[in-house]
This record gives sequence, C-alpha cells and structure tokens, in this order.
Amino acid sequence: MRSKRIVGIAAVSLLLIGLIGAFGSRNASDVTLVSNVQDNAVIETVQEAETGMNRGTGTKHPVPQELDNIPEEYYQAADQQGTLAELTYTTYESITYEQKSKKLTKRAIVYLPYGYSEENKYNVFYLMHGGWSNETRTLGTPDHPNSFKNVIDHAIENGKAEPLIIVCPTYNNESPEDSADYTLAFYTLTVNYHNELINDLIPAVEGTYSTYAESTSPEDIKHSRDHRAFGGFSMGSVTTWYTFVNCLDEFRYFLPMSGAMDYEGNDVDAAVTASGHSPDDFFIYAMTGTDDFECEHFTRQINGMLGMPSGNFISSDSKESGNIAFRIKDGYSHDGRAAMEYTYNGLRWFWN
Repeated sequence: MRSKRIVGIAAVSLLLIGLIGAFGSRNASDVTLVSNVQDNAVIETVQEAETGMNRGTGTKHPVPQELDNIPEEYYQAADQQGTLAELTYTTYESITYEQKSKKLTKRAIVYLPYGYSEENKYNVFYLMHGGWSNETRTLGTPDHPNSFKNVIDHAIENGKAEPLIIVCPTYNNESPEDSADYTLAFYTLTVNYHNELINDLIPAVEGTYSTYAESTSPEDIKHSRDHRAFGGFSMGSVTTWYTFVNCLDEFRYFLPMSGAMDYEGNDVDAAVTASGHSPDDFFIYAMTGTDDFECEHFTRQINGMLGMPSGNFISSDSKESGNIAFRIKDGYSHDGRAAMEYTYNGLRWFWN
C-alpha cells in the first residue's frame, strides 16, 4: 500500500527537550535505581487512561504492566559484546529536502550484535536522540561507547532481547546546535525528517547490513516493514510521531517516549485512515513518567488517539486485539535514566 505523506502542524509545546545528560556516558556507580512500580499504582494509571476508549478483546497483553529497571550490573561490560560502527550517507537539508537544494553528508552510529553475520537476517531499530544532542548521545562512538551499549549487550546475551541492529541517526543538519534550537527542531527538522529517513538512511543502512529487506527498493523496504521499528525520547519522540504519520508503509513498531506531537490525536488518526492500513498493521509502545513535565501532554495525545471514533487506535490487553500499550512509570522524570529504561523495555518486547 502506498501511504499519503502527511505533515501535521505541530501543537505548541513547552518541551525543553532532551536534557544534555540523556543517554550520556554513565558508570554503574552513577546510576540511581528505584524499585519497581507497585502493581496497584500502574494498574490504576492504565485503567484510568482507558476509560471511554476503544478497547480490544482477547487474552492478557504480553507487554508487562510494569516497566523493569535495568539491572545495575548491565552497565558494566558484557562477556559477549556487540560492536559500534559509523555509517556515512548523503542526504539533503531537511528544510529544503523536496527541492534537493543543499546536499549534506551525515553520520549514523550503528550497533551490530555479538556474532553478527551476513548469513543471518536482523531486525532494525532506528532510535532518535532528544534535543541538545546528536547521533552519538545514545550509544557513543566506536572508540568511546556509552554504558547503554553495555546494557544492550547484556540484554541480548541474557536472552532479554533478540540480536538486532540499532541505528542512531540525527535530525540535525549542519550543526549540533540545530538540536538546541527549539523552534527549528520542533517545527522543521523533526517534521521533515521522514524524507531523509526513507529516501537516504534506510537504503544506506539496509544496503550495507544484513536485514530482512531483499533490496533497497521502495517495494522491498515496504515488504520488510514487520522487521523495522522507530523510537525516540523527548524530541526523538516527536520525530517518532512524525515517522508514524508519514511512514506506516515502512515501519510496523513505534516507541515514542515522553514527547507529544499532536495533543488531540487528530493528525495521527488521519494518517492511519489516509494510509489504508488497518489497526492490525502497527503497534505503539508508549512510555512516560509521573514526574515528567511532558507527561500531561503525552497522555493527552494518547487519550485523544484512543478516543477517536475511527477506531484506528485500540488500547489492548493482548497484542492480537489492540495496537497501543501505554505505560506511566511512577516517580520518573524527563532525564537520562528514564530514556534508557524505557528504551530497554522496548527492546525487551519488540520481536521477542
């Protein structure tokens, strides 16, 4: 199916997004872990959010009601270590992409799991950074990896996540300061990033590494959408929503974390209807924290989507019957710990 490319008008937000520390290098001694959310607190939050919304039927949802903390030892090096690589590719300035008036050479950081082999096919997770950051924030660089790379190694080694490829790009164009310019990032770069993603980054990644795409043709990229996910924290979450709006043909799974795009849910709902996809064709795993300044906006958007008369969004108790799992972590705010733990939980569920 060919989807209509839609660019919604972003609602004004007070997102001072992507704190400098989000996903930064951390040692185990630097990490403050909290106890798991109490069952009743999480269940009450989820039930409250579902009141008056589209409800799926079926068995209990395989996505846990509680979000797991990252074990402290995961921040140290694993026995079976994946590798980081730098991938450069050519694209065009997001502001003027359709006119292709300004060519850019950009970089993505790519995680390859331990034992990566061209003989195997791998799922791909595209993971966008928050504001005031760039493509190196989440995992670091090949020479200087961040401790979250150790977390991924441990999760795969211990069977918590499947071996997969993770791609950390940037919506910045020419300067790291692009991410710190709120107006530019929120209203232009995140809105237009899907052009670069579909036309340039995915072909560069999946033409280089072994994935489920048989080729980098638009048709083969669409045919392999079940093996592709996009997610991000804060401003990266805003990018995730715009990826959802514009790229349902190419992605099945989405992990927006603490960043809203459309407070009422109208644009995302219209995107599904225009694409021709059914509610069974995608899954959204959305997370935020009770103490996150974006929690109210984020929850409002999810509630708006779930309340749409179209029935495009269903809060479900099982993967088969719905397409949104929404979790609010008690006591968590808009910071690096939340970003890492939400991503860790997403990786534990996607394709697992």
